[in-house]
Amino acid sequence: MNNKLYVGNLSYDTTEAKLRELFSPVGAIRSVAIPMDRMTNQPRGFAFVEMESPADALKAIKACNGQMLDGREIKVNEAKPMEARTGGGGSGGDSRRNNSNRW
Repeated sequence: MNNKLYVGNLSYDTTEAKLRELFSPVGAIRSVAIPMDRMTNQPRGFAFVEMESPADALKAIKACNGQMLDGREIKVNEAKPMEARTGGGGSGGDSRRNNSNRW
């Protein structure tokens, strides 16, 4: 178990202060991060809460998962490491292909 928790199904109105208020009775909080959408600059509907210890993180999952916050039933579980992304996007491959007028 690591110290970082994923908090999902958040309202767009949920703030860092509200998350700290919910999680602080359970244990010491190291950090709270609410990712923002690059295009709209609005919250993406989830957050990461990092607790001081794995024991606090486990207590937070048990105490906060399924709680109501800003009218939404939140989901709290252990954050998983981000998977490595593959190339994706772009045309890739041989730029000479299908471009007969380029030579």
